[in-house]
Amino acid sequence: MRYKIAAILLIIQGGLFELFACIAGLVIVSNPQIVVDLQSQPEFIVPYFNAHMDLIFLMGGLYGIVRILGAIGLLKNRLWGVALSGINCVVTMAVMMFMLPAGFIDGICSCTALILILIQYFGKKTV
Repeated sequence: MRYKIAAILLIIQGGLFELFACIAGLVIVSNPQIVVDLQSQPEFIVPYFNAHMDLIFLMGGLYGIVRILGAIGLLKNRLWGVALSGINCVVTMAVMMFMLPAGFIDGICSCTALILILIQYFGKKTV
């Protein structure tokens, strides 16, 4: 298992952060009987995201599923898993600035996983 630590980190990030947030968010948005303190809802740096929270939760679920699929590919030592996980990490690094403050945790997990993937993939190769 060459990519085990990175895969576990991506599974935690995809499963806990993305999918659970998606499920919880969709339940809150779709069920008006649930009493939610408006002060406790996440606020994003981009006003469009705040206005379309239901779409943000759906996209978070999609990111979570794709991230977990990439992690499964890493655990099976498949090249497509390396590519998919690398793409996920790079995309997350690019969009995390728009998702502040929630994107901070995603950024830490994605940057760490990408570094681990690149170190394992390239090893001691020189330029």
